[in-house]
Amino acid sequence: MPLCTNGSVPLHDLAYPKDAQKNIATTDKEVHLVRIHLEEDVAKSFHFENRTGIDFNRAGTPLMEIVTQPEISSPEEAFAFLTSLKQILIYGEVSDADMEKGQLRCDCNVSVRAQKEAELGAKIEIKNMNSISGVRRALAYEIDRQINSLERGEKLEQETRGWDDGAGETFLMRTKESAHDYRYFPDPDLVPVKSEVLLADARARVPELPKAKRTRFVDQYQVSPYDASVLANDLDLARYFEAAVKGAKKPKNVANWILNDLQNALSTAGKAINDCPIPPEALDELVNLVDSGKISGKQGKDVFAEMFASGRGAAAIVREKGIEQLSDASVIDELCDQVIAANPKPAADFKAGHVASINFLKGQVMKLSNGKANPQLAGEILEKKLKS
Repeated sequence: MPLCTNGSVPLHDLAYPKDAQKNIATTDKEVHLVRIHLEEDVAKSFHFENRTGIDFNRAGTPLMEIVTQPEISSPEEAFAFLTSLKQILIYGEVSDADMEKGQLRCDCNVSVRAQKEAELGAKIEIKNMNSISGVRRALAYEIDRQINSLERGEKLEQETRGWDDGAGETFLMRTKESAHDYRYFPDPDLVPVKSEVLLADARARVPELPKAKRTRFVDQYQVSPYDASVLANDLDLARYFEAAVKGAKKPKNVANWILNDLQNALSTAGKAINDCPIPPEALDELVNLVDSGKISGKQGKDVFAEMFASGRGAAAIVREKGIEQLSDASVIDELCDQVIAANPKPAADFKAGHVASINFLKGQVMKLSNGKANPQLAGEILEKKLKS
């Protein structure tokens, strides 16, 4: 008997393969489920070049089988379904769902039909796929094989085929006529369970799932839907982001630093977010220094690199290097007066319509302040003085 029926898995754009994300046939699609039921594992097969090994150490381990409706229309949608399902299982702490470690498995039923036909063709099952990308490759091959067979006038029969990832093709394992060939029978030791009394407790334990988290990130932190998807794509990254923006004045700026500078640095160093040498609170400190004008964006990137290399805080690095940006408007105002007085020709050129002249004057303010003046503020004050 199934544990539950119906339900669905929502697909989102980033769940699709990268090379297919710009050509998604049905955006925001949901794949509906037939049921979820429990089985017992018998063993795990390990497929080698010319032989197969069987590990019986997993015998008796419970398996949760999830059966979908025949609604997946392409290898890319199958990829997106498995990626989305994997995220849900990780979010719910059900499993790490690593296919290569046998924590998640997938058998695919493939049926093709002519566009003018309403009834699905023969159901052909594909087994032995060890990765989500392997599922995509197997389906692409099998769909082409079945179409070519039908175009040659051949009749397809229900059967089970294996996937040879090395050869990039499926092969016949066995034929089946109908479900009775599986020899299903009720387990006499399992008594009926009234699951209605368990529902309230189960619902209360369901965590925030990826789709809800993406929506909340957009609403609560004003990040773009794309940025919300990237952040929610990895549960650990989402947790890091939320810790970093706890007291942030501009959460979107924190998201920008995480998605650009931090992820690039982690990728280059071969580190995961859980191994990040910059605590989330320290990243927020750096972003606040940049946003407040105490250091420039370029200086912020230099400080970030030092933080990533040493694990030290942003404020300590800024003090040590003496690079805190001058943002006192009254002090910069005096510097601008000095620069205008010492450089009458560029000032006159700006007033005459040569707007580029202000860059020279701004450079002189920076020089006079030993590079510490806030360049944006200096530019604004110079322009105001020259236009008055």
